[in-house]
Amino acid sequence: MYELMAPCHFGLEAVLKREIYDLGYEITMVEDGHVCYEADDQGIVLSNLCLRTAERVLVVVGRFTATDYESFFQGMKALPWERYIPSDGRFWITKATTVKSALFSPSDLQRVGKKAMVKRMSEVYGIERFPETGPSYPVRLFLYKNVVTVTLDSSGEALHKRGYRKKTGPAPISETLASALLMLTPWREGRILADPFCGSGTFLIEAAQMAANMAPGLGRDFVSMEWENLISKDIWKEERKWLKAAVDMPERAYLYGSDIDRTMIPVARENARRAGVEKLIRFKTADVSEFSSDRPFGFIVTNPPYGERLSETEELPDIYSRLSTVYRGLDRWSMYVISAWEDAPKYLGKPAKNRKIYNGMMKTYFYQYPGMKPPKGYFDDRDL
Repeated sequence: MYELMAPCHFGLEAVLKREIYDLGYEITMVEDGHVCYEADDQGIVLSNLCLRTAERVLVVVGRFTATDYESFFQGMKALPWERYIPSDGRFWITKATTVKSALFSPSDLQRVGKKAMVKRMSEVYGIERFPETGPSYPVRLFLYKNVVTVTLDSSGEALHKRGYRKKTGPAPISETLASALLMLTPWREGRILADPFCGSGTFLIEAAQMAANMAPGLGRDFVSMEWENLISKDIWKEERKWLKAAVDMPERAYLYGSDIDRTMIPVARENARRAGVEKLIRFKTADVSEFSSDRPFGFIVTNPPYGERLSETEELPDIYSRLSTVYRGLDRWSMYVISAWEDAPKYLGKPAKNRKIYNGMMKTYFYQYPGMKPPKGYFDDRDL
């Protein structure tokens, strides 16, 4: 068994926690920006392949307290690196994050940490120089109030890089954040979902993969696929096999995307094609004011402009007013808007809920306008 740590966007820990529970693993700790849980080697594989809202899957090697570089060196040297990294493994400290700690220089932590790892492994393996010609074992450090958490990164590239999005528009929303926000709404497969500021199509593509029961990691590789000393290749093969068999592509889905930027619609369509869900989404070039529907009980989930380009700042009141007008014209719909523009409620109206979420270092708000719930058993298969 391993202790795994899955980082996520600040404010979305509960969503990730639910995903981990659904995979069948026990949560050991939840803190700002990450969730810890226990799992075996199969759990490392399933977490990378299946988690939609985690940024990475990290294997916790150990924790210790360090207030100076000598104690940090000794703490790193005391960890059982030989259990994780073979003598030919390529290892380095790819990132060190430090908050409220006496040690605050990432470059010094990387340098001293690597030196300590080499010292430990030299004594165990009886060699002074390591060829580093084998698989890669990237290390990530987290220092908080002088407590050092040392992890191996089993993902490699961040999990939001699903592999389908080659091009994006300005200020795109990440795939993991889009999935998490969708999970915060009552939207489910079979109900209408529209994004009138769809950009490269991320909300709709993530929703389509959910509707098709398609694991988000099926279209990419992970650095731990080469960790044969820890994870058998057979596990990767078998888990991919049954996850592919579990894909259940619906005959149709009610997913609609539009954007006033005509250059983005071909990008969104191509991204959907690479994601394997192009048949489930309809894209078109249109201004937000052109959106309408006579069908009840739909959802708008969207990421409108919020002044990321200086030229847009003066346009924001008009953009948000038009979105509000469109929403008021829809019958019993719900609307969910993520924006960094704090004046958005002045034009959208007061939200029922307002959730603060950090998109990287940017503070954003998830404005929630839930509509009426449909009657039990309600189903309407008409198009928009």
